[in-house]
Amino acid sequence: MNVIAALNRRLAGARFRLGADTALRALPWVVVATALAWRISGVPTAVVVLLVCTVVASAWALRASSALDTAWLVRELDRRRRDLDDSADLLFAPDAKLSGLERLQRARLVERLEESPAPDLRPAWSTRPHVIGTVLGALAIAAIVLWPVRPRAAFEDVVAQVTGEVARPTHTRVLDQQLHVTPPAYTRQAARDEPTLDAKAPQGTRLQWAYRFAPQPTAAELVFHDGRRVALHRDGDVWRGEHVLVKSALYRLELRDSLPLRESKAHRLDAIADRPPQVRVLEPDRSLSLITPGQRSWNVAFEASDDYGIAPSARLRITLAQGSGENITFREHSATLAGSGNATTRRYTHRLDLAALGLAAGDDLIVQLDVNDNRAPSPQNVRSASLILRWPSDLGTETSGLEGMVKKVLPAYFRSQRQIIIDAEALLKEKRTLPAERFLQRSDAIGVDQRILRLRYGQFLGEEAEGAPKPPPTSDANAATGDHEQDGTAQESGHDDHDHVASEAPSATFGQEGSVLEEYGHTHDHAEAATLLDPETRTILKAALDAMWQSELHLRQGDPKQALPHAYRALARIKEVQQASRIYLARVGPELPPIDESRRMGGDRAGIDNRAEVMASATAPDPTLSALWRALDDSPSTTAQPPVDFPALERWLRANESRIADPLSFIAAVEALRADPQCARCRDDLRAQLWPLLPRPATSVPRRDDGDASGRRYLDALRGESAR
Repeated sequence: MNVIAALNRRLAGARFRLGADTALRALPWVVVATALAWRISGVPTAVVVLLVCTVVASAWALRASSALDTAWLVRELDRRRRDLDDSADLLFAPDAKLSGLERLQRARLVERLEESPAPDLRPAWSTRPHVIGTVLGALAIAAIVLWPVRPRAAFEDVVAQVTGEVARPTHTRVLDQQLHVTPPAYTRQAARDEPTLDAKAPQGTRLQWAYRFAPQPTAAELVFHDGRRVALHRDGDVWRGEHVLVKSALYRLELRDSLPLRESKAHRLDAIADRPPQVRVLEPDRSLSLITPGQRSWNVAFEASDDYGIAPSARLRITLAQGSGENITFREHSATLAGSGNATTRRYTHRLDLAALGLAAGDDLIVQLDVNDNRAPSPQNVRSASLILRWPSDLGTETSGLEGMVKKVLPAYFRSQRQIIIDAEALLKEKRTLPAERFLQRSDAIGVDQRILRLRYGQFLGEEAEGAPKPPPTSDANAATGDHEQDGTAQESGHDDHDHVASEAPSATFGQEGSVLEEYGHTHDHAEAATLLDPETRTILKAALDAMWQSELHLRQGDPKQALPHAYRALARIKEVQQASRIYLARVGPELPPIDESRRMGGDRAGIDNRAEVMASATAPDPTLSALWRALDDSPSTTAQPPVDFPALERWLRANESRIADPLSFIAAVEALRADPQCARCRDDLRAQLWPLLPRPATSVPRRDDGDASGRRYLDALRGESAR
């Protein structure tokens, strides 16, 4: 029946609520018991206590929830529902044991429960016990954690306390140990006591140790991994020692003329290096700036940062370079800048008066910022990148009276066909925003670039420069006075612009490359040059030149839209020419003498090495690491493991300490293996430290050397034979 199933679900919910409430009551005390076991016996004992307490708490919760049975459900229903007529037990009674009247009563109860479901029977949460238990548990855990731990009593001490006899000690026990760290004053870090004998502190930190032993040793000292020793001096029953941390190291405590220590463990000191200041340029946003018309001052801004602190002031180095060529003079100035900001980050700004510095046309002004940090006794100095303010000289004013000596130099490069297409398309996009005169001028300039490129490719077909040697024109006026006049002259004279008459040639001008070529040389499409390109390639190149000519024509007329199809066609033809692979050259077949078969394998074999000998193994790049790797190999296939040569490894470590990412971890792994050569975990740790240091295998077969003197003579003789 649905009503009975609903009542059973209410019973299950009540059981779960009671079990969870009981478990929450026990949770704080489970945590307290675990913390107490951890503080007394360590982590393994704490894990065992946690598991046991969890099992006990779970059993307690299950037992509490099992108390809610069907009888409890019947009592709760009769107590909370008066309309059930104290007959709720009929709902769970077997049908065979019920009389007719009892069945009729149960039907009435079911009908009432269907109309009005049973109430929520889950017990309320025990909020007050939970709060009290949580607070008391937290106080207990805090007391356990903060309570000072007494050193564990040795076995002989326990025996002595039980038997009442004084046992003779076999080891020296460390009753108390303390490490006091005092960083340098400039770091603004407070002194502290380390909870362990390991420390990480800035360079220059003063370290102070304090030990208490039982029984008292004769002498004690701290031994570092690099051989340094710090003697401990006795002050009453306390042994004290001091050391300044200069570099990272591993150290251990050693006693002399006394009982050995019960536990001798290496401790680690990490020295944090003071990084130099970092200087960043804020203004200007580029290293080279050009002066603008009317500019009278120049603003510069820098930002300096350091891990511990920046000096309050910085020095701005100002250098003025005047002159040109070999006559350059330098004048240096300096200015002290007061920074703004906090101790670790400061900002420096300055406005330079150009007139007061004497900056003129053709001069360069260079500034740099020198920043110091507050490291004592020797601050670290850093200089920023150079900032240059340049006042370019005006070439137009320098030609006054020297028109015959000054010449405007054309660019030393040629634009590619693809760049001409890009420029023409960009010009079309800007056509609506440009005046007609400016549009025509830019189109004409692109046409000039097209003409230069056409002439460049025309040299491969034996063509010559058009007209007299002169720079290419840059406007329609120049073109009209240059090309058209030359064409007309050539037509009237009746020859093809290849005149060789010396009297008609213009006189050579010193320094003009075109005049020298015209006077002393002339290029024609002779047969030797023509054979460099096959006929098909020459045809394609000729088509490219024709397309360039049409493109130039429309560009010079101010119509880039009509020029673009021809420019694209020229680009396609140029790509075809570049992909041509056949080049015809005149070749002469070799005439080799016939081979004399009777002389084969008949040379003198004296002194030739025996190839049956066993090849010698190659020498490892780093024999020490290779030997150590083989010694640490514990694979089953290794038959005999060579012993680890620890002295050789220490010498290699001193010479190659910079190659290791973490030298202290490497040294600790070596010391652990030295202390217990049979420790498998120690061998694995050292192999893991050693793996990144092994040389990587070559990506290709290395070229073998020439061998000894006889081998070199043999190779030289072979080269001489091949050269004949």
